Amino acid sequence: MRGAEPVEAVMVRYGEVFLKSERVKRRFVSTMAENIALALEAQGLAHRIETPRGRIIIYGDDPARIAAAAARVFGVVSASVCTVTKPEIGVITAAALERAERRLRPGMSFAVRARRSGVPGFSSQELAAAVGSAILERVDGARVDLTRPDYEVHVEAKEFGGLVYDDKIPGPGGLPYGTQGEVVSLLSAGIDSPVASWLMMRRGCRMLHLNMHGGRFGGVDVERNVLENHARLSSWVPGHALDLLVVDMEPFFEVITALKEPRYRCVLCKRFMLRVAGILAGEQGAHAIVTGDNLGQVASQTLANMAVISAATTLPLLRPLIGFDKEEVVGRARSIGTFEAHPGDVGCAVAPRYPSTAAPAETIARIEEEIDAPGLARRAAASVWRYRAKNGVLEEVG
Repeated sequence: MRGAEPVEAVMVRYGEVFLKSERVKRRFVSTMAENIALALEAQGLAHRIETPRGRIIIYGDDPARIAAAAARVFGVVSASVCTVTKPEIGVITAAALERAERRLRPGMSFAVRARRSGVPGFSSQELAAAVGSAILERVDGARVDLTRPDYEVHVEAKEFGGLVYDDKIPGPGGLPYGTQGEVVSLLSAGIDSPVASWLMMRRGCRMLHLNMHGGRFGGVDVERNVLENHARLSSWVPGHALDLLVVDMEPFFEVITALKEPRYRCVLCKRFMLRVAGILAGEQGAHAIVTGDNLGQVASQTLANMAVISAATTLPLLRPLIGFDKEEVVGRARSIGTFEAHPGDVGCAVAPRYPSTAAPAETIARIEEEIDAPGLARRAAASVWRYRAKNGVLEEVG
């Protein structure tokens, strides 16, 4: 920005990414910038992105909309509409004063938060003092309060230019989407599994959703709610196609509902899901399976039963909700927009009245051998129907 006039832009901050090695950091920042570009293109926002050290700067005609879109991209800690200037104390001070005059009123308190790196000639403290003095001189009745100010203006002097901003839009944080490889996530019509999927997307996992369709054994609103969950989650990775594989569980349910030991149905069902997920993960090149399991929430999620269930796959089994309580899950579902996708009849007619909380592994193995669970899983995995969502819009692929 040396020699340039002050201009409005958007500054994007990232956190954890900055701790990586230089080589990994460059790759992650590049991926994040690409994801931001896709998000902006999805909204038709013209833009130009620069990636100076420690920041991502976006130039465009609509900074407010750009900042709002960028703040939903995984890896982004926060985004701010800012003024980019030359890295000179006088120019930065003038830009900060202009921003402060829009927001400060007589009697309000304020603080200046200053940072400097790679710029000679003045310190962070001198920069803060210059800005603070200019504000005190211009705004009648304004007073400094560094602890709990009514208003904060941030000023930064970097090698590439000065930055001035006074607002932050919080982002989801985490790691850039797609940097951690692909996983298969079991997606249901409930509240937990969409949150589990979102959390792993936030950790950089490219997502492939899998729904086990129960047919006549599931509630009448299950299919609609699953598709709604999938579509809403796709809005968090704009520009990326998000696929949902749906497999037919009805033949398996017919078999296990005919068994004389109904208390083992839930464990058998969960193991069957992992078998199918493992087959499809191998076909799709995915490296792990994600579930919405939450310790102790239902009978199949006791430690004893989870140990038996986990043995059904050799892939890493990721359970991001394992230590959450229900209110935490509901709160996150509300914040990411999936909570409202769950009205109506989403019950399961297969669940027994008294499920086992500690199914013996030997008993489960015997039953699976009797019903040929591996064969049923292979047939289910061959019954795939694919849906694709992009930017929150669903389409049927077949």
